[in-house]
Amino acid sequence: MPRPTSKPQLIEQAQTNWDKLQTQIESLSIDEIIEAGTVGDWSVKDVLAHLMEWQQMTLSWHRAGQGGETPITPSEQFTWKEIPALNQTIFEKYQDAELDDIKQRLSSSHQETMKEIQQLSNEELFTPKVYKWTKTTTLGSYLTSATSSHYDWAIKHIRRGIKAKRKSE
Repeated sequence: MPRPTSKPQLIEQAQTNWDKLQTQIESLSIDEIIEAGTVGDWSVKDVLAHLMEWQQMTLSWHRAGQGGETPITPSEQFTWKEIPALNQTIFEKYQDAELDDIKQRLSSSHQETMKEIQQLSNEELFTPKVYKWTKTTTLGSYLTSATSSHYDWAIKHIRRGIKAKRKSE
């Protein structure tokens, strides 16, 4: 599926992939969700925490941009070339969190992100340089990465990891 280039496409793809992710999660046992080693060293729960944290970072960048600030992306501690280290930090931050808490927080984060998308115009989402912090890309591209594309990534990696685990049992 090509990346969205309009608000309706972004909304549709984000919601469709969210629904697919939820269906996939619901098909798994609790043990399959919390057992490490499904996506690399990560459990499915770790993947869900990862999705939630990236959405929250994206929302914080957008809100800072709305206030005229230029947030440091992806974070003050990490550059874009250091994403694996940032992802490891996210993993460690949520490693001991309860599954129900992660699921609830991700659901809330998804709803918050979708609400934010709904409130923005197509121009705000898909015109480059509307926000100084997005540089030559668009806010829509960031939000696509935080929703539909990230959900798609998670679905594929979880499916592959669970299939490999089930096959080895």
